[in-house]
Amino acid sequence: MVARIFRPARTAMQSGQARTKDWRLSFEPEDRLRIEPLMGYQSSTDMHSQIVMSFASKEQAVAFAEKHGFEYRVEEPKEASRRKISYSDNFRYDRRQPWTH
Repeated sequence: MVARIFRPARTAMQSGQARTKDWRLSFEPEDRLRIEPLMGYQSSTDMHSQIVMSFASKEQAVAFAEKHGFEYRVEEPKEASRRKISYSDNFRYDRRQPWTH
């Protein structure tokens, strides 16, 4: 059972930093998903893949994994590149490209 320790990235619909500051510990699936014949749902017998825990720091998540004897893999977050463009720059008179619809 391998634990994955990571800091979640922002979703595409998210402009703020909510729910991206804490570190998460989740388990990688050990068993394949099966299609249930009656309803067509995907099911698995692996209950650890449903567990997701939050920690305030990476060190706390690593300490928890080591205390309970889990193998773990730490994924460092990739910092997003910030483009500093304001809305008013669309209407500047010295634009390099003409503004069209």
